[in-house]
Amino acid sequence: MDLKPNHNSPVLADSVPVNKSRLGLSSNLVPYSASATGYSSGMYLTIPRRKPSKLDDVRASGWLDAMQSSSPPRKKLNKDFSFDSELDEAESAYRNWVMKYPSAFTSFEQITTYAKGKKIALFLDYDGTLSPIVDNPDRAFMSSAMRTAVRNVAKHFPTAIISGRCRDKVCEFVGLAELHYAGSHGMDIMGPVRESEFDSDNPNSIRSTDKQGKEVILFQPASEFLPMIDEVFRSLVVSTNDIKGAKVENNKFCVSVHYRLVDEEFWPTIAEIVHDILKGYPKLKLTHGRKVLEIRPVIDWNKGKAVEFLLESLGLNNRDDVLPIYVGDDKTDEDAFKVLREGNRGYGILVSSIPKETNALYSLKDPSEVKEFLKSLVKWKKTAAI
Repeated sequence: MDLKPNHNSPVLADSVPVNKSRLGLSSNLVPYSASATGYSSGMYLTIPRRKPSKLDDVRASGWLDAMQSSSPPRKKLNKDFSFDSELDEAESAYRNWVMKYPSAFTSFEQITTYAKGKKIALFLDYDGTLSPIVDNPDRAFMSSAMRTAVRNVAKHFPTAIISGRCRDKVCEFVGLAELHYAGSHGMDIMGPVRESEFDSDNPNSIRSTDKQGKEVILFQPASEFLPMIDEVFRSLVVSTNDIKGAKVENNKFCVSVHYRLVDEEFWPTIAEIVHDILKGYPKLKLTHGRKVLEIRPVIDWNKGKAVEFLLESLGLNNRDDVLPIYVGDDKTDEDAFKVLREGNRGYGILVSSIPKETNALYSLKDPSEVKEFLKSLVKWKKTAAI
């Protein structure tokens, strides 16, 4: 939609005499007419059009709608400890949704039956999957029980974390050397070294060593954008400094603007600031997460591509005896779900307590169910080995 003012558009004609009773003006403010019968037919009343504001641009782009729907408010009990009708409807909608996307926990036998004779490769998101969604993103710690479950599952299956977080940050949160890590929505991957054309001929792949001294491959397809990302990060920090609760996070190859702690009346201001800054960077794009705006390079790379890269690095790509499983909770995980769904390559599991359209095949309600699912995988593997 073109929101620019068009000063050449037809004006509003008024053939009825304009007088003080119609305009509510005193007689000395009404233009003089010699005949005292009104204006001639050739005269018009022009109503100026308001120049569109930045907020108009933001509304037209659908940003505000996406921000408001990114994390629906929690329903509360009434004073008499009964749930309101909206909650009843929500629960009913969720039950119907689970019929379409059945619980991976209750469907566990079906999943493992298909997995017999196959090698499972496990891919996990972090925030909202291994850790709860919290108000302060710097406090998104996984529980010790979850860390144990992830450590145990990594002993039996190749396991990788693919997060929107900076890779170093998610490594620090998880604290397990047994895993492979991909940060910045898959734009910063640390994977195993494997002599293949995919690794050696790609200018974005470099050999490195991890903290344990083990040789690894670093794959960073958006490395040329680093100066631009840093510049945008600094601009956003300054521009949002006066907005209480706003937090700008530099995730190396993307910038996250968190507004979970921002009063909703200031969400349009956040959107305007991001919109205004992004206009100067056509090579960057905006995506929406759970109460977070994320600015990323415009490149053909996402979490789905990261899954394919890691499968290739692990020597597991395009094999009939491999079953990839990806567990995630956000919109950015949909790219991975889609990759696995196409050609029945594997299973996507969406972590959500509310109905969402998804490319996943199964669902889990929250991180506690993810933990139980991981523990069940380990138990199944041990039993199958006996």
